Parts: sequence; C-alpha cells; structure tokens
Amino acid sequence: MSLAAYVHALGRGPGRSRALTQDEARDAMTQIIAGTAAPEAVGALLMLMRYRGETAPEIAGCAEALRASLPLWPGPPAGLDWPSYAAGRSRGLPWFLLSARLVAMAGVPVLLHGWNGAQSGPASVRGALEIAGIPVAAGMDAAAAQLATTGITYLPLETFAPRALELLRLREVLGLRSAVNTVLRVMNPSRAPAAVQGVFHPPYRALQAEACGLLDLANLTVLKGGGGEFERHPSKAVALFGRRDGAEWSSEAPPLCDETRRLAPEQTGAALDPQDLARLWSGACEDPFATAIVLGTAELALQTAGHAAARPLAESLWARRNDTPPPNRLSH
Repeated sequence: MSLAAYVHALGRGPGRSRALTQDEARDAMTQIIAGTAAPEAVGALLMLMRYRGETAPEIAGCAEALRASLPLWPGPPAGLDWPSYAAGRSRGLPWFLLSARLVAMAGVPVLLHGWNGAQSGPASVRGALEIAGIPVAAGMDAAAAQLATTGITYLPLETFAPRALELLRLREVLGLRSAVNTVLRVMNPSRAPAAVQGVFHPPYRALQAEACGLLDLANLTVLKGGGGEFERHPSKAVALFGRRDGAEWSSEAPPLCDETRRLAPEQTGAALDPQDLARLWSGACEDPFATAIVLGTAELALQTAGHAAARPLAESLWARRNDTPPPNRLSH
C-alpha cells in the first residue's frame, strides 16, 4: 500500500476532492511513521490536508496511528494530560507551568509533554522547567516514575516519539505547519482521562474537541491561550471548548481582573527574567497580574480534572504552596 490513493482523494480538485476517513487517516499515518511512504507523498499528503482544512476524523485517525507506534505506558495514566507544542511567539514568561504545579499539589498527576521548536531564551518552556520545579523525564519509564513520586513531569517529544518529531520538523522544509501539530496535542500518550489544550488559531478549538470525542476522551478544555499554550488571559473573557463526562461542552470564563496588559512585554526587546517564576512562587515578589494568570489557568485545569470548587481550591493551594517543600522545590 502507498499514500497515492489518499493523495488522490485529497487533491482531485474543486468539487471532486474529499477528506480522509478516520480509518484512511490511521492507515496513512501508520505508513508515514513506519517510514514506508515516499517522502514526496508524505509532504503532499500533509500539505493537502492543510490546504483543504484538517477534519476531526483525520486528526483522530492520525492520533490513533501515532499512539499505536509508541511504547506502552508503564504505569497508571496521568490524571491530566497537558500538551505543550506551541512555538511561543507573542508571549511572555510561561506562567502556566506554575499552574500545572498547583494542579499536581491537588493530587492530580500532571503529564506535560511537548516540543517548542527552536524557541530559546527567557520565554522558553524548556528553559523554564527547572526554575519552575518541574522534572524532565528521559523517557516513558522515567515519566511514569516521576508522576508517582512528584506528581508532575515534562516528557520531551524526542524521548518517546522521535519519528513524530521528524514529521513535526517538516515545517522547516515545507514552510508551513501541518496536521502533525494538531495530532500531537490530542495524542495523550498516557491515556489520561482528562486533558487541557491550548491553540493559537481559534478554529482549532472546536476541531480538537471533536477529535478528542472520536478518541473517547471524557474530559477536555481547549482555549486560545498565551502563545498557543493552555494559559488564560485574566483580563479577558475566554471562550472554552471541550468535553465533560464524555459529552460535548462549551462555556465562557469571565474576566478575573480589570488590569489590561499583554502577556508579552509591551516594549519590544524588553527583558524577561525566568527567575520571576521562582520569585512569584516563593513570595519574593508580588505581581497581581501574573498571579491571576496562574490561578485562572489552574482553576480551569482543576475543573477539567473534576474538581467542582476549583477556584477556592486553586486559591487555597496557592496560599500554602510553600508550606511543605515538594521533592523538586522551586529555586529562590
């Protein structure tokens, strides 16, 4: 089997082309991951899917194929899946990492996983993990062990799905993102029962929610977040999409504060200091706007994980965040 039939279906032209079925997308991605498809056909397929507009069955089928190629998850699933695959443009510091820490403090094991392109510097997710007190796993075994001991870990894409990283980096060759970006957000490697996902482009909120429904995910929240990450802006109403108890769901989170401020620095080239993450956590500095980002994002994540009184819980956790040093304590 080759990809020719699928490229033909996608590219026949106006009025004749069609999207792939979930089964077809699964088979196509299985071939791609196995390396049996011609590279020219891989590029053609991915770009035709982008040109036509990705569909939920295509994303779900590709995610199923990717999951099937992964090593078996070696322990209980995470309580919350938290993908981080944004490029990080137009954002400030990754405050959402502190939100994830609060969720873990609530007893919900959080699996962060991702790859953030060539992003480097103060706003880099990878660069901020150690400062935020989040361990980085060397693979699935290490990630499962860290979830059991610290309740949170970050699993780099290259350590558990190197072929997926190769496909993701085709953007450097093709000049455009592909469906792979979306597939990685919904793949949920540990099969957690709940997930949070950020997008940069609003149409992907409903697309990812529908794809996750086809993948039988029970609970999900998707929002347009800072730099494409799952991070809410506290001074704006935020549209929410997803699932609750296996059913389609949507809502809107009201503004949390009156201060109007961009997540990224107002001044081009303004210095960002990632140590501000640690200072905010330790109480060495106060930043009401950043605190509102952390608490508002944690609230939505806790709701997704099944906590009804999420806001009071987030505030309580924040108030006692330094009472007992966790195994990977934040640097001061």
